[in-house]
Amino acid sequence: MDIAQSNLISSLAALHSVDGLSRDSLIMALPIPVYTTDKSGIITFYNRAAAEFWGREPRIGEEAWCGSWKLYWPDGTPMRHDECPMATSLREGRDVRGLEAIAERPDGTRVAFRPFPVLLRDNSGEVVGAMNMLVDLTEQKRNEESAQHLAAIVESSDDAIVSKTLAGIVRSWNRGAERVFGYTAEEMIGRSITTVIPPERLGEEASIVDKVRKGERLDHYETIRVRKDGVRIHVSLTVSPVKDSTGRIIGASKIARDITERKEKEERIVMLMREVNHRVKNQYAVILSMIRETGNRATDSTEFEQQVRERIMALARSHDLLVHAEWRGATVADLLLAQIKPFGDESSVAISGPLIVLQPNAVQYLGIAFHELATNSAKYGVFSADQGSIAVDWYVGDDGKNFYLTWTESDGPPVRLGRAHGFGKIVLERVTPLSLGAAGTLEQAPKRLVWTLRAPMENIAASLP
Repeated sequence: MDIAQSNLISSLAALHSVDGLSRDSLIMALPIPVYTTDKSGIITFYNRAAAEFWGREPRIGEEAWCGSWKLYWPDGTPMRHDECPMATSLREGRDVRGLEAIAERPDGTRVAFRPFPVLLRDNSGEVVGAMNMLVDLTEQKRNEESAQHLAAIVESSDDAIVSKTLAGIVRSWNRGAERVFGYTAEEMIGRSITTVIPPERLGEEASIVDKVRKGERLDHYETIRVRKDGVRIHVSLTVSPVKDSTGRIIGASKIARDITERKEKEERIVMLMREVNHRVKNQYAVILSMIRETGNRATDSTEFEQQVRERIMALARSHDLLVHAEWRGATVADLLLAQIKPFGDESSVAISGPLIVLQPNAVQYLGIAFHELATNSAKYGVFSADQGSIAVDWYVGDDGKNFYLTWTESDGPPVRLGRAHGFGKIVLERVTPLSLGAAGTLEQAPKRLVWTLRAPMENIAASLP
């Protein structure tokens, strides 16, 4: 660009020998700022473009070196007019090239420019003045800043930003692409983009290129790509055509966002909803069973309402533990404490056993059993008086296949378990054991009640420490 500009100013300087009126008319019509001085630097002529560039009309024959209101070096420090490139050219007798400066107009606006002073000589070669062409760099600087800003955005983006030819050859590969796909820029530039496309999805690339050739843009196209380590990831693609200066489509730019984590969350949510749906149906079945059994044994509507309400609240407490743990389960100790809390002092219950996370199904049915035992104790046992103790302990058999739990209530009031065929007894001896593929026994003696459960670990534990 500088060569073309130098040739232009040299051609303008050659007009010095042309008739002055013709020369001035020609230069005045130019859209490029041009002015001349005598050999002492006094301005002798300037065209309309120069006046517009300066934002003022300097006095011809009085002002020297440059018509700018004020001048600055590129770093913003003030430049004296006798330091400008035009003054240097006249003072040192040479053409000055490659310098930039900033002109300030009377209204305060500043314009970056590049001057091209050239000495004017007479027929004998003596310097008689100089001509200067001023190239406004505003647009160039703006484009450079935009390009730098865009480059900074591209380089710092967490998304993969890639450009490629219509043949699929990678032309640029930012750091985001390195993080997303695992390949360095050195490994991918000059290589086909199909490197990161699974074999069964290569047809997608042909379809994308067809759309790009038509000038179409693809927004948020979700697909699968392959990292360097072979791991498949979910990505969201945005693809736009890339055009040359004539508007011809020569390639495409792609932005690929890794949405693997989002997809996994969506899949977990779907699975969780299915699990919740399954659990809710189970809850309905249990509630209906409780209502039926309670209704068969309640003596009046008030008793029926109270017992159903208490048992549903017991299910809700177990349900709360599962929700808090995202349906992964609950520990035996947490479930036990949650169920006895409404009935008595937790300090009167001694618990011991290893940390075992129960399956959701085990949480539900063991929770019902603990509720019935705590309810009975609150009516007839230790929780109803300030005497006696409750011990609950559990362990895993030596072979690791069976779970054992014992609830022992002793030294309290004379023990009894409600009605002989009450709902609590049915839960402890039939409902909970059968639901867990277990065996349950209930033993009563004066001032002593013991409930034991033996169940397969595969029906009890979600995980073991």
